[in-house]
Amino acid sequence: MQYEGVLTKMQTEAGSPIQYYLVFENSFLNVNQLLGRDVEINFMGYSCLNCSKKKKIYRMGYCYDCFYSIPAAGDWIMRPELSTAHLDVADRDLEYEKRVQLQPHVVYLACSSDLKVGVTRKTQVPVRWIDQGACSAMPLVEVPNRYLAGITEVALKQHLGDKINWKKMLLNQVTDFDLATKRQEMRTYLPHEVKEFFDSTPERLYVLEYPVLQYPAKIKSLNLVTTPVYSGKLIGIKGQYLIFEDGTVMNVRAYEGFSVQINV
Repeated sequence: MQYEGVLTKMQTEAGSPIQYYLVFENSFLNVNQLLGRDVEINFMGYSCLNCSKKKKIYRMGYCYDCFYSIPAAGDWIMRPELSTAHLDVADRDLEYEKRVQLQPHVVYLACSSDLKVGVTRKTQVPVRWIDQGACSAMPLVEVPNRYLAGITEVALKQHLGDKINWKKMLLNQVTDFDLATKRQEMRTYLPHEVKEFFDSTPERLYVLEYPVLQYPAKIKSLNLVTTPVYSGKLIGIKGQYLIFEDGTVMNVRAYEGFSVQINV
């Protein structure tokens, strides 16, 4: 069968294991059903996720012009401590920024490779952790806006990492941590403005199971620009990565805005 469309990050559905879907304009594909099968991916061109022009993708699925103009690509997306909607101050579009920033956010601990701290909107639990390939996660605090979540993350980054070692995550070299104990430890380092949002009752531990037939011994990242046609047997899906039998891995999210043809 053949599927064609513009890549966006895989949609997910919590379960044991997690279900993954590639959603195109006129079709969708349950990626789990491709496990153990040969998959061919053909890079056809670009299509900006904002303007739909066939311009080279710069970052986050957007062309250069859109990336530096639309509110969905503002600096506060990656650095929530830069959020200013709570002050009624606009970055690019105050109405959009209020809608996204002024809603409950969760600061969490997660194990994808090593222990990390992160921020997500409450509505994105547990999607955010799935996208990061976390094996386990636990909320630390829930705050009413993105700014408070951001300053909390900044404070905790002095004591924990905030990055994922994607290679270790895909090789399943994950360090196990007692998240409940770490959660209590991190309480000490919360900013004064956030301490009231810490819930001292035991927090739920989220454990995530990925559809992986086997983990590779070594990995190499697929570059669709330099290798516009790739074929291999799919053996796993974790985070936003496709894992193939020959050790090739493809970060689907890195290719948002790329038009592809998939043959299975």
